[in-house]
Amino acid sequence: MQHLYSWLRRHPALVDSAWALLLLGSSVLFGESDDGGSSYLGRPWALIVLPLALLMAVRRRYPDAALLGGVAIGLTQVAAAWVPGFSDIALLVLAYTAAAFGSRWASRTALAVGLVAGPLALWRFGQSDPNVHQPGQTLLVSMLLSAPFVLCWALGRLTRIRRAYYGELEDRAARLERERDARAKVAVAAERARIARELHDVVAHNVSVMVVQADGAAYVLDASPEQAKEALATIASTGRQALDEMRRLLGVLRSADPGEGEYVPQPGVEQLPDLLEQVRGAGLPVDFTLEGSPRPLPRGVELTAYRIVQEALTNVRKHGGPDARADVHIRFGDGTVDVLVQDDGRGSAAELYERGGADGQGHGLIGMRERVGMVGGRLDAGPRPGGGFRIRAVLPLKTVTAA
Repeated sequence: MQHLYSWLRRHPALVDSAWALLLLGSSVLFGESDDGGSSYLGRPWALIVLPLALLMAVRRRYPDAALLGGVAIGLTQVAAAWVPGFSDIALLVLAYTAAAFGSRWASRTALAVGLVAGPLALWRFGQSDPNVHQPGQTLLVSMLLSAPFVLCWALGRLTRIRRAYYGELEDRAARLERERDARAKVAVAAERARIARELHDVVAHNVSVMVVQADGAAYVLDASPEQAKEALATIASTGRQALDEMRRLLGVLRSADPGEGEYVPQPGVEQLPDLLEQVRGAGLPVDFTLEGSPRPLPRGVELTAYRIVQEALTNVRKHGGPDARADVHIRFGDGTVDVLVQDDGRGSAAELYERGGADGQGHGLIGMRERVGMVGGRLDAGPRPGGGFRIRAVLPLKTVTAA
């Protein structure tokens, strides 16, 4: 039944034509035409019933023209004193159509004509009834005669309002769907950027440590086998750590529940001493200073602080030179936590920190800016006046109450 209703809604002209044929058949059944082609009501078939049926067939395609045609037929009947018959029910349908589908002026015209139809019909066809000459009876009968037209017009207005309401709901649903798709795309892009940052930080840091240790092991392999063994042990430990973090990332990607795939905890400020020991083992001297009272941090802020230190020290090993030293300073303030990483090496080219690197390098600084921006902080990076490079991040701090 629902499919039939939907099909009929898509073919209004066919439905209106069926109603027009029903009007013709009913007019014949109710005796509006005899064998001579003229009705006993004195109305010519070709001037009243056929035009009304035609208007019924095209009423929704041309609602304004159908209303004008119906008004013309009604005025013709009044002028010629043709008594209304069954086929005049089409005039009620045309009033409904003008209110439901016509333009604004057509709707107002249909209401006005409907209001005067009763008094006009009473004046033209009620002269022989003495009761209608009484004022009270005249008003009542006029209202009763106009009531069908006004009710049909009101039903048409309700149909128009309901159709507009449903149309607004459909538009709103379409807008919400587009917004949902846009939000989904933004979320996907943000997640891809997050994963890219995590992969970059994990791979760049650990691989750079492994490369440095491998070069050192190859250099001292013959002269100092013990140092070579220590370097190889550091490479193995760093590789296992990298695998653990990669496994955690892959577990998050594979799991429907983000919490199910975390094989190891997210690194934070508490893991910074282990990171610094690893960097010192790779041959980069690092001083660490902690100022203020450490407190629990939001996971996003804690991970951001850790990754900034990790990436900054990786950049020192890449660009600082063989004799570079680094200093890491963490300060807990009232409303922020400051992360400062600086070195005394030779620094890096200006384009690496200004535009992210024209040669495809500098993605670590881009990732740091994105991380800091995600937690509402700010990042300053650039060469130091006395030589070397300096990275300072100010992260908003919100105290987390332990459960």
